[in-house]
Amino acid sequence: MAIASGHDLAGPRPRQTKRSADLADATLSDKALEIHRRLCPVYGCPIPYFHSLDPLSELVSSLLSHRTRNADSGRAFKALRARYPDWAEVAAAPVEEIEAAISGVTWPELKAPRIRAILAEVAERHGSLSLDFLEDMEVEAARAWLEAIPGVGPKTSAAVLSFSLLRMPALPVDSHHHRVAHRTGLIGAKVDVGPSHPILRAQLPADWSAQDLYDNHEILMLHGQAVCHHRNPACGRCVLLDLCPAGQAQRSSVREP
Repeated sequence: MAIASGHDLAGPRPRQTKRSADLADATLSDKALEIHRRLCPVYGCPIPYFHSLDPLSELVSSLLSHRTRNADSGRAFKALRARYPDWAEVAAAPVEEIEAAISGVTWPELKAPRIRAILAEVAERHGSLSLDFLEDMEVEAARAWLEAIPGVGPKTSAAVLSFSLLRMPALPVDSHHHRVAHRTGLIGAKVDVGPSHPILRAQLPADWSAQDLYDNHEILMLHGQAVCHHRNPACGRCVLLDLCPAGQAQRSSVREP
C-alpha cells in the first residue's frame, strides 16, 4: 500500500487570499525601502549619472555592454563612433566592419549584425534614426515600443530610458542588482532577470523620480560588485545581513563545526 506523502497528509494548501497577498507585497516593499535607506549612505546617493547620451546612442551602448565589462564596452562604443560618426553610417556599413570596430566586447560577431538590424528597425518604425520621441510617452508605453524590437529586452529598454538624456523613471536590473534582490528575498529563487523588472519596480513608490530609481539600481548593483559577490560574498561586512536570509544561512554554515 502506498504511503501518502507529507503534502498529501496535510491536505491541499490554502489558497492565498488577496489580503494575504497584499500583506506580503507590503512586507517586501518595506524591506526594499529599508535596503535602499541603508545602502544610500554607503554608496553616496544621489549618484551622478555616468552617461549623457541621446537615447539612440544609449541603446547601442546598452547592446554593447551585454555580458561585457563597462571599460571594454565603453572603448568599443568610442571606436564605433570614431569610425562612423553618424548612426545611419552604421546601419549601412558591412557587418564585418562593425564587428571589427567593436571587437573588444563579448560576442562581437553576434552584436554587430544585431546592432545594424536594430538601427534599421528603428528607422523603419519611426521614419528616422532617433528615439527622442520617447520623451513624450509614458514610461510603460516607451518600454513597450522598445521591447517590440527583436533583441531588445526589459533591461535594455529600462537602461535607455533611465541612463540616457531622457532621464525617465525606469528601473533597470542587471545581474549584480538581481543577485542582491534574490539573496535578500525581494524576489524568488526562480525569478530570472527579465521577469524581475516589474516585481522590483512595484516594490518601490510609484511616485519616485528618475533619480530615485537610478539610485536604487546603482546602489544594489554596486553592492553586488563590492560585497555581495557571485562567489564568496563578504557577508561579515554587509549592512544588509540581518535582512538577508541567504547571508544569515551562509554565516551559520561557517560557524558550524
